[in-house]
Amino acid sequence: GTAAAVGIDMYRKKWQKSVVLTVTNFPMMNPDIVTGVSMMLLFVFASKLLNINGILGFWTILIAHITFNLPYVILSVLPTLRQTDPHLAEAAMDLGCTPVKAFFKVVLPAIRPGIVTGMIMAFTLSLDDFIISNFTTETFQTLPLQIYSMTKKHVTPSINALSTLIFATILLLLILSNVTQSRAESKLNKEIREGKKQKR
Repeated sequence: GTAAAVGIDMYRKKWQKSVVLTVTNFPMMNPDIVTGVSMMLLFVFASKLLNINGILGFWTILIAHITFNLPYVILSVLPTLRQTDPHLAEAAMDLGCTPVKAFFKVVLPAIRPGIVTGMIMAFTLSLDDFIISNFTTETFQTLPLQIYSMTKKHVTPSINALSTLIFATILLLLILSNVTQSRAESKLNKEIREGKKQKR
């Protein structure tokens, strides 16, 4: 998602950005059941084409989760990329860095808050997902699928404990995400104020 956001940000024409963003936002706009069924049909078609039996498993569920989480990461990283001074990487390259080294030394630390926010959001959505996971796997079970299979028999205290742990984890991640965003915003506001003082 970060690599896609960097690639989209590098487009110079607005129509190119809007077209790519529209395409990447499809999984976010589609209902979960539509995405799940579409991914399942794609994987089954690929298995028939490649003559592979029992294709629905860990790798298919991984591809499905990456697909529906991608737009959320892009939308988290893109604003931080737009706020970052584009001349920083150029300055680093003028001082002897290669383009790759300039990205990892200068651009990546600047967009870290957006990456962390996107990572937390993707983890939360992935942990919460049931419908897409149910359609794209047969052998591998995620936590929601495991809880669902446990509730079909009878509700045990371990389900209550698991639900509490999931709730606490998501709550902590949301707090961490909000703290990261507020720190990034305060840092940006501080830099803007310092810039205005220097101009005066």
